[in-house]
Amino acid sequence: VIPGMIDMHVHLREPGLEYKEDIISGTKAAAAGGVTSVCCMPNTKPAIDNLPVAQFIMNKAKFEGSANVFPIAAISQGQKGEILSEMGELLEGGCVGFSDDGLPVKNGEMMRRALEYASTFDAPVMVHAEELSLVAGGAMNEGAVATELGLKGIPNVAEDCMTARDIMIAELTGGHLHICHVSTKGSLDLIRHAKARGVKVTCEVTPHHFSLTEESVRGYNTNAKMNPPLRSQEDLEAVHAALADGTVDAIATDHAPHHIDDKNVEFAMAANGIVGLETLLPLTLKLVADKVISLSKAISLLTCSPAEILKIDRGTLSVGAIADLSIINPNKEWEVTEEGLHSKSKNSYFVGHTLKGCAIKTLRAGEVVYSREQFKNK
Repeated sequence: VIPGMIDMHVHLREPGLEYKEDIISGTKAAAAGGVTSVCCMPNTKPAIDNLPVAQFIMNKAKFEGSANVFPIAAISQGQKGEILSEMGELLEGGCVGFSDDGLPVKNGEMMRRALEYASTFDAPVMVHAEELSLVAGGAMNEGAVATELGLKGIPNVAEDCMTARDIMIAELTGGHLHICHVSTKGSLDLIRHAKARGVKVTCEVTPHHFSLTEESVRGYNTNAKMNPPLRSQEDLEAVHAALADGTVDAIATDHAPHHIDDKNVEFAMAANGIVGLETLLPLTLKLVADKVISLSKAISLLTCSPAEILKIDRGTLSVGAIADLSIINPNKEWEVTEEGLHSKSKNSYFVGHTLKGCAIKTLRAGEVVYSREQFKNK
């Protein structure tokens, strides 16, 4: 029995893109994965940059969802990087952090103001660290594999230089910077050194970045197209080392559902990302099996640590806590199939793979919201 897992980086696509995912299907996928709380990112249509949109999401999740939904509001109105969102009002209304999601805050002054404003509420500013001018139409990690496949590459420095900038601005302002889906050795080194200096910086890594490398792109499988891209073996090993030494604060999926039409195109044209809520647990447990981290460390990265970053009263089994919990079988092997996924979209790289570890029952506030078939009548 573990605390219900918290995935602090999820795309539920509602409002506006319900053909990919919606609050009902996304939270069903979460519950099936043993996840009881998700943070939904603001790149919806309209964006989560005002209270009515945030309240719509929370109300629908409360009455129709299978997991708690904590909205992440946009840093800037319309995610345009021009005018700050009404941060105080959004936090008071139930949002737990700020992010322009897949769009980096290009303007350094804007980033400074965001961190300063958010720091008055002690709220995290969650950034996608990427210098877009260095990406320039790239489709995968820059290197020998990209050259072999004839695909334009994205260099590590596109992530590293923006990570460095945002860390320096966080150091200046004293704000809480949270760096999403870190994928490079260089960025992890920068975060490690910043923490040693006392900078208020936290970070997350995704299961696909600690499980796969750029080699997975061979065959032009568009379910291996991510942003940030799958990196080199050296970067994967750096992610493992950062998980082991405490540089990484949380594991989050960046669950990114896409309709088959968004993926069934040429690799360079395909949408970025994969669904991840239902494969989060087994991929994390593989880190334990491979002796990268301990079981207790793995559970904390999925529960109490993200709760601490977001300052939400979840992720614990302490007396009197809300009864969000998951009963897991770490040894059960199961095959990932499209039919078995609860998400509306089936864009998982792991379809056809046999994984080890799953949720048997998931409870939200003491109520069973998911039970594997063989346990339904027991």
